[in-house]
Amino acid sequence: MAKEIYITREGKAVDKKPVEDFSDAALFALSQLGFEGDEKQTAILRSQANRGILNCSRQWGKSTVMAIKAIHRAYTRPKSLIVVAGPTDRQSAEFLRKVEEFVPMLGIEPRGDGKNSVSLKFPNGSRIIGLPGSPATVRGFSKVSMLVIDEAAYMDWAMYKALSPMLAVGGGDLWVMSTPCGRQGFFHQIWAHGGARWERVMARATECPGRIPADFLEQQRSELGPASFEQEFMCEFVDAGGQVFAQDMLDRALDSYVEPLIFGSNFEKGEKK
Repeated sequence: MAKEIYITREGKAVDKKPVEDFSDAALFALSQLGFEGDEKQTAILRSQANRGILNCSRQWGKSTVMAIKAIHRAYTRPKSLIVVAGPTDRQSAEFLRKVEEFVPMLGIEPRGDGKNSVSLKFPNGSRIIGLPGSPATVRGFSKVSMLVIDEAAYMDWAMYKALSPMLAVGGGDLWVMSTPCGRQGFFHQIWAHGGARWERVMARATECPGRIPADFLEQQRSELGPASFEQEFMCEFVDAGGQVFAQDMLDRALDSYVEPLIFGSNFEKGEKK
């Protein structure tokens, strides 16, 4: 049941009509969960993109925003399946804990689905499930309405390849989010070369002084050094310290007209072509 909170799209009270239309996720977050996001967070909540990637500073609030987006999907679309994955079990479990902090505000008592150890089931049949960080144990889910990959820069390609087929049936949404970790892996590949189908959001620490003080950032810059600071707080993809050649130099050395050698099934079987 909607709470008797009267707000407009700008967040101001205007009349005596309760908020009942939950199609706007940002209004839902404000009226039902007490969360008022900044401009970029609000844009993410309202986004209708089928593919989205968040390149965000540490402590920007990306997990909180996506937890609310997942709750909105589950609450407003009965029997939706939302799957959350991370490079380790701890990441997906922590994401579910953020979800569990909000759902009591909707009058829902957090409880599991009885099948998955890290899960939450809604009264309308929707579920949010956190998956362990192993490709061998994430298979078996289909018709996923939303797939969220947390700390994606620290997840390997094998895990991504095991997760993405979940969206084949039903055309569910995919959102990946992380702070950068070098110019490697599928997170960097999507950000740099994913094409126009991906909605990209970059959020640097300096863009939210109300949450991350300037003096703290200066201290971090001094302690971490320029390269690590640029990556952790300014969303820059920094070359790994042990890399002999800069990644942009390697990219320029590639010739798009040369067909790459792919080790297929014949090679793996020991057969020579």
